[in-house]
Amino acid sequence: MRCCYREKLYKCGNYLEVSIYPVYRKASQRSRKAKPTKEIQKKLNQRNAENKVIRLLNANFTPADIQFNLSYAEKCLPESDEDAAKELRNFLRRVKNYRKKHGMPTLKYIAVTEKGKRNKRYHHHIVMNGEVDINTLTKLWGRGLTTSKPLQFDETGLVGLGVYMVKEPICSKKRWNASKNLVNPPAKIRDGRFTKRRALELARDTDNAREYEKYFPDYNFAEAYKVMNDINGGVYIQARFYSKDAPLYWNRSRNADRERKRKSKTVSAVECTTR
Repeated sequence: MRCCYREKLYKCGNYLEVSIYPVYRKASQRSRKAKPTKEIQKKLNQRNAENKVIRLLNANFTPADIQFNLSYAEKCLPESDEDAAKELRNFLRRVKNYRKKHGMPTLKYIAVTEKGKRNKRYHHHIVMNGEVDINTLTKLWGRGLTTSKPLQFDETGLVGLGVYMVKEPICSKKRWNASKNLVNPPAKIRDGRFTKRRALELARDTDNAREYEKYFPDYNFAEAYKVMNDINGGVYIQARFYSKDAPLYWNRSRNADRERKRKSKTVSAVECTTR
């Protein structure tokens, strides 16, 4: 079985996401593709949703933009997922109209609707471009309390916010929805720079910024984590970088952040090879 290591790169504004993983080729017959279990597929879907939202956030928004959270007063509570979705659509339409009327750039947003586990109350989280006064946005909502804050970028960009926005429980079939005018960063594929030996060396120390930056000299290293395949011995690495002039709100301490980072672990071949 022949193997080469592939890079998949996403350039998202001031941030770079890199995946390094093995690609196996059989010279003769193709092996049957293993089917992931329901639990593994659920984890993969969650991870893919997180990465997709993180890329969109980092590629389309800046520190001048905001996170806006909407809740409902008791008398305005939606009775169903459909009603909550309708309320969100109506609010976004009002914001679009306000921006157009006042000569502001077109609304850009990513939004999710959640339902509390205990109180079963609906609420919405929205990341949107700025310019509109917070008090105006609250009036445009008109269904209950709101909270807001500017977007705060660290070395990974908005990874923490992206993970938070697609956590469960989520209402409706779609995990999130976004405006159609967002830039969707394309993937760049590159083969041949990493051997299995070199990938394993990088995986042994995912905090070694100097070694990772050798391959991406235009960026500073932010973080990396690995996943080992216990059957074929392959290693899967995801690393994040930020440009040297990225406007960071704060610098995370790597030691303090280890609780948040996804830990290195050994998993089944199915979970590794299902991408």
